[in-house]
Amino acid sequence: MANPLKQLAGETAVYGLSSILARILNFAFVPIYTRMLTRAQYGVVTEFMAYIAILQVVLVLGLETGCFRFANKEGEKPEKVFSNALLAVFALNAAFLAVVMAFSGDISAALGYEGFGSMISYIGGILFCDSFTAILFAKLRQEHKSVKFAIIKTVKILTETASNIVLFFAYPAFAAAHPGGLLSGLISPTPDFTYPIFAIFVSCIVCVLVLLPDLLKIKFSFDGKLLGKLLLYSLPLMVAALPGIANDFLDRILFRYFDVNSEAWRDSLGVYQAAVKLAVIMNLFIQMFRYAAEPFFFQRAKDRNSRPLYALVMEYFTAFCGLVFLGVIFYIDIISLLLGRDFRIGVGVVPIMLLSYMLLGMLFNVSMWYKLSGKTQMAIWITIAGLVVTAVVNIVFMPRFSYWASAYGHLSSYLVMLLISAILGAKYYPIPYRWGRILLIFVVMGLFYGAEAALDRWLFAGEGGGINWIQMGLNTLLLAGYVAAAWKLLPRYSSLEA
Repeated sequence: MANPLKQLAGETAVYGLSSILARILNFAFVPIYTRMLTRAQYGVVTEFMAYIAILQVVLVLGLETGCFRFANKEGEKPEKVFSNALLAVFALNAAFLAVVMAFSGDISAALGYEGFGSMISYIGGILFCDSFTAILFAKLRQEHKSVKFAIIKTVKILTETASNIVLFFAYPAFAAAHPGGLLSGLISPTPDFTYPIFAIFVSCIVCVLVLLPDLLKIKFSFDGKLLGKLLLYSLPLMVAALPGIANDFLDRILFRYFDVNSEAWRDSLGVYQAAVKLAVIMNLFIQMFRYAAEPFFFQRAKDRNSRPLYALVMEYFTAFCGLVFLGVIFYIDIISLLLGRDFRIGVGVVPIMLLSYMLLGMLFNVSMWYKLSGKTQMAIWITIAGLVVTAVVNIVFMPRFSYWASAYGHLSSYLVMLLISAILGAKYYPIPYRWGRILLIFVVMGLFYGAEAALDRWLFAGEGGGINWIQMGLNTLLLAGYVAAAWKLLPRYSSLEA
């Protein structure tokens, strides 16, 4: 019989591959978006991506997890469970799409995008396709078809990538040569904010087509009683997930209402999003860590030294995040060249966002206590506390400080959630975190960050226009110094068995 732990680890790696590929390709398009779109246009894309992220949670109704629960329940047929889930999601999303398409012009006008009703329809189409296929992807996961799952996800990602390339680099010339072409009434003949959204729409259509054979194999049969039980279980999960996703994207939505001190709030949002993309390097590492760490924590939960091991993992994780933080900051002059010139004004918030994501990663480590102890309901209250902090900081400070308030809102929110989770974890599932050593890692990180800033001010003040390679060389030495200092601070695994 196959080792279930090896199976879990292998599937985790496969699922993670497509997710990481999506993030890398998304990051790779930042130079294109920030050079071929204006700051305001990129701000519009950012705003609508926030709406999509939040609405996706609502329109799936939490049924992905509900399907797993009932498909594995004795007496229930998995085929029937997924059949009813698909019918429910299809009905809701078809109604939603019909309303969006019927009132697309009114919605676009109300949001200040007069004449862009087609874009609203594309967003409705994206949400319809993504919500419906989410259940089909859940079915693949239930059947342990991780490779097929990853392949289809990769096809979707590559389709979006190809669509972006065609739209930005080939379509404008084609549209100029064929002014009455088939796509002339669907998208702009020159690059604007509709291009990235249309590229996602195309990828969603392709994803539906690729999954069509799986859909046609399902024998649909409606069971009102089963669907009622499914929704009763799933809807609270959807409600519980909303604060988390809202916490990540709320600031993007609030720009419209509270960034009143800016000349143009869409410009500010575009600049902010571009800066956030530079900090995504930290987020990418955390995502990779999460795929490996979650099964790791559960697999070792019953080991004698599991809790000291978790504490040791936290120290190494923090130290490595410090390396990523300093690496990005020390080479920011090179990394910022990924952005178009007009977007580099926001690079100052990159350290704040890097630190925010670092705290978010630490929160993931610390929050394992409620997953391991079964007190998962605590997660809702912790996340709501973070959401309140995000809302308050942005509402109070955004009118004066624009996107700086957004960056500090994330930092404050993740710090509050980390502190609450650590305090509750110490009570319900004590793990011997050595907070003094973790704080010392932050101090060492801060000292090297300060040393780089001082060298920049004293030796290279007033220099501009290009990369100073002497400065980069000194920064490399500082980074090596941090690695040596962190390695000296960290205990070895053998100490657990002493």
